[in-house]
Amino acid sequence: MSEIAAFARVKRPVVSTWRRRHPDFPAAVSQHSGRPLFDAAQVADWLIASGLGNAGPTELRSELALFGIIALRERFTPWQLVEALGSLLCLRRLDRGRPLTDGASGSLSDTEADEGLWSTVLRRAERIDAEDEFVLRELRSLDATAAPLARLAENLVEAAYDERGAYEWLLAARSRLGLDSLAADAVAPELRRLLTQLADLRIRLEHGESLTLADPHARAGDLLAALIDDTEDREHVTVLAADPDEWLARVTRRRLLLAGVSELDLDVQTGPDLEERLADPDLVVTQLPYRPGEARSVLAALADVERVADLLGPGCTALVLGPADALVDELRDTEASQLRSALLRSNIVESVIALPGGVLPFRPGYRPALWTLTRGPVREAEGKVLLADISSEQLTAEVCTRLAEDVLLWRAEGFRELDGHDPRYGRAVPVAVLERTFGGPLTPPAPPASAIWSDKVTERPALIAEAEARLERATADIRTYEDEQGPYRGGVLRRVGRLPRRTTLGKLITGRAVTRLPGHRVDDRHLTVDGHHAVLGPEEITGERPVGARCIDRLVLAAEYDRVALTEPGDVVYTLTPRLGLYVDHDGFSVVAFPARVLRVNPDAARPLTPRVLAALLGAARGTARSPSAVRPARRIEDYQLPDLDPDEVLRFDALLAETERRERLLRTQADALAEARSLTIAGLADGTLTLADPNARPMNRM
Repeated sequence: MSEIAAFARVKRPVVSTWRRRHPDFPAAVSQHSGRPLFDAAQVADWLIASGLGNAGPTELRSELALFGIIALRERFTPWQLVEALGSLLCLRRLDRGRPLTDGASGSLSDTEADEGLWSTVLRRAERIDAEDEFVLRELRSLDATAAPLARLAENLVEAAYDERGAYEWLLAARSRLGLDSLAADAVAPELRRLLTQLADLRIRLEHGESLTLADPHARAGDLLAALIDDTEDREHVTVLAADPDEWLARVTRRRLLLAGVSELDLDVQTGPDLEERLADPDLVVTQLPYRPGEARSVLAALADVERVADLLGPGCTALVLGPADALVDELRDTEASQLRSALLRSNIVESVIALPGGVLPFRPGYRPALWTLTRGPVREAEGKVLLADISSEQLTAEVCTRLAEDVLLWRAEGFRELDGHDPRYGRAVPVAVLERTFGGPLTPPAPPASAIWSDKVTERPALIAEAEARLERATADIRTYEDEQGPYRGGVLRRVGRLPRRTTLGKLITGRAVTRLPGHRVDDRHLTVDGHHAVLGPEEITGERPVGARCIDRLVLAAEYDRVALTEPGDVVYTLTPRLGLYVDHDGFSVVAFPARVLRVNPDAARPLTPRVLAALLGAARGTARSPSAVRPARRIEDYQLPDLDPDEVLRFDALLAETERRERLLRTQADALAEARSLTIAGLADGTLTLADPNARPMNRM
């Protein structure tokens, strides 16, 4: 049932609910260690027919095929599964989509049927791939026990509609099959999107009859497949690729063939160098081979970049993904500094981009960077390099699009003064300026001009003036209040005589001095920032989120939560998860979200408390903290002890708490205004857009 939950993209209890509420839910077919087992095909059909779950029909069929593949891992290694299934899909494509099970006889026994099917598959492979370019050796290495893989390949094609989609889906699931080594060099989808935008393959094909795409470090062909997927004009694309690992080279060869590249326009070599006999590459996209930090050579990485640069002819472009310590960071080795300096002086480095960490999911500690190279840049870009640093940004679609626009515009036109095309991420820096700091870091010397001249920046002096005015008003309010009320005096004395007797919150609840009310379960989908009722959950009560950040509309509340009771003014909202938190809702009319709960004071009790006093005493109770290793609090809130104060003392205590709250609000207003003025001033001085006036000079108008 946990697998059904993963299958349908729901949580585990949902499956139990389906079994209980839907009589047509598939029955268990067997049991394993007391757990019911279900027929996966029946479950998939039921989910598709009922429309329940969060997975579409195509995804369900693909997942169903994956369960069949995983079930064969006892018979075949993960490598064999990917090799065999990829070869079978490729064979089907080479045979113009003819099903692999064509000609299979249904009158034979299972063993005879498997042997007949596999011998037919081998004969087709020997006839179609006689030179063993794509599939022959992989299929010859298996016997008739692999016949079920042919049927699974057909299931994959049916789920994905074609061989290419089936193979891409299979490679996307390589980590789930246990092939972490095959996925180790994979890049995050966000980075693939950025590389695709920077390559601009579709526009290149629109302006030319054909294009040669190359990758000298192809590995499993992820980058090449992503670029080819971005265009429908694949018959005009020639692909050159190479990889030292013969197994990976064959994976890439099959992948590109299934992606729509013609056999005659495809050359994937085994080895470190491209075979450039088909054509010179117009576009090179590659990821430098990964080396662990202790064995990484900055000089070797720069030498790899130089070899890529040597592949480029006039007007050709390369995207090179590599380690930031070689491509961006300050260099301490003289030979490496000389090589990087020579590359910059050669007028081929178009842009240098420091990327955020985590874009290589299997190597989260690896800091990547990206160089774009162009042989023969436009005149406006000659002798300059576009430096960008997005290492602290999240690689969202908006960031990718804006950065790609900066680089593509720089490649096409360069940036001209006063033309309205200042880059959003980076600075165009003359190579001569970089040469002054030999081996220095290749990072932008200042924020982008578009950031410096943005409305947010130009308005800083006015915003600082407004904050200073609020600070002045807040200071005046504090002086006025102290003139009227006098200085703060709590009137606290040492108690003489017996201490007040102790009681517990549980006794107060039993004696009806306090009423406890439950919180409510609120669906996150119904929460907004501009609703009519504030939602108070553990985050708001513990101060992790400001009160009012989550609200709910009154119409949604009436339609979806007819039994929800709003808070009343003065209710004490509390939570024990993740720690004790208390909040007095003076305004009321809020919705309390579970696991938060409400304590409501009864003013007609014999010895009444006030909300402020109750919250203060509970917050100061002993033994309320939770051990870091504990699952539950040390004690229930009903067991919290607090003093049973006299009614007159409660009123005096409440007045003191109200007074401290009023003074805290005044001080907080002053502190907030001061903090805003401080942060704006620091930001302006840090990016160079503000300076400080000489206190001895005459006052000047603000700019």
